[in-house]
Amino acid sequence: MQPTTDFDPARLARTLLRRRREGALATLMSGTGAPYCSLVNLASHPDGSPILLISRLAIHTRNILADPRVSLMLDERTEGDPLEGARIMLLGTAHQAGNDEVALYRRRYLGAHPNAEGYIDFADFSLFRIESSAMHLVAGFGRIVDLAPANYLTDLTGADSLIEAEASAIDHMNDDHRDTMQLYATRLLRADKAEWRCSGNDPDGLDLQADKHTLRLTFPERVATPAALRDMLKRMADLARATPAT
Repeated sequence: MQPTTDFDPARLARTLLRRRREGALATLMSGTGAPYCSLVNLASHPDGSPILLISRLAIHTRNILADPRVSLMLDERTEGDPLEGARIMLLGTAHQAGNDEVALYRRRYLGAHPNAEGYIDFADFSLFRIESSAMHLVAGFGRIVDLAPANYLTDLTGADSLIEAEASAIDHMNDDHRDTMQLYATRLLRADKAEWRCSGNDPDGLDLQADKHTLRLTFPERVATPAALRDMLKRMADLARATPAT
């Protein structure tokens, strides 16, 4: 991967942050401060922050409860040399969901990991969100960039109604517009045909998922209301229909 004039580190970072469903979580061992790394599944908050579902039986959870400082690495998982693919390292602190946040975190997590329905309500499991302070992006030779949260997180200002309506919007798209999900995936994002479904939406874009494969449809402009989302999705569908199939 060589440097190019069209390299957009913020866009790449946002896409990678939204698409990855697992990553390497580094915490600090309680009592010694020694580094401890573990594999975790994750989803994303509407602003893009990682959401974790972790058990108090796990060492990393006990570490977080003692010291919330963490780092999280996500990568593209490309074929060939993994060091040629893009990866990000997120710095931040992990905070357990408050009573007013649990429903949102739960919905977003199950949208990304439907199989977690079987254990998400176990007493030892809790939802956490990583509130990040910085990101380090490595995307190949000459493509190493440090980013501030404003560069990779989504601004949710004025988007309360959009977030509140997310569940109904997702259900509507998956129940009534699965053909449109296919068009987004195959025409606009050049993905293979699959059982694509919507797993989330936010002011900046739409998340699509088929089994373990994920896509990110980035909107050309920000949307902040359900009405604006409907207009944008129709606009994107018209664009997809006008785009020749490969």
